[in-house]
Amino acid sequence: MMRTWITAVSLLLLIAVTIGCAKQSAATLGRESAKVDRMVDGDTFEVTLKGKKEKVRLIGVDTPETKKPNTPVMFYGKEASDYSKKRLLKQTVELEFDVEKQDQYKRLLAYVWIGDELFNRTLIQEGYARMATYPPNVKYVDLFKKDQEEARNKKKGLWQDYDRAFDTKK
Repeated sequence: MMRTWITAVSLLLLIAVTIGCAKQSAATLGRESAKVDRMVDGDTFEVTLKGKKEKVRLIGVDTPETKKPNTPVMFYGKEASDYSKKRLLKQTVELEFDVEKQDQYKRLLAYVWIGDELFNRTLIQEGYARMATYPPNVKYVDLFKKDQEEARNKKKGLWQDYDRAFDTKK
């Protein structure tokens, strides 16, 4: 009788732990929820995080320029900016940080999650961005490399004319 009771209690505890782990919150995953208030361009936007306005720069990606001073709008820049705006503006997203939380301009550096989707990765996969690695923030670099190679091979988005997208022929 005692052995059956101990087995039953152990089984219930195991089930409770399993369910608890399956329902991890953003906080337990090391992420913070934020509402996207304004888009700057395809890889930079503003959020409200813990009641404070913050500028966020996506880690690991670089979209063609649309707002850089003294720089023309680059090929596929408007498309990248429009896509990010359509997907992120007014949405609540989860920000995941890497080793360095801010850049030299005091922008938060983050991977952005929309549910189970890593948005930084989506930008690369769909040809809206190229991979841009700045160690030590390299958590997803291997995924990004693979995604970029696939997008380039399929000539998706900016890969239709990479030189115009990033002004490589000066």
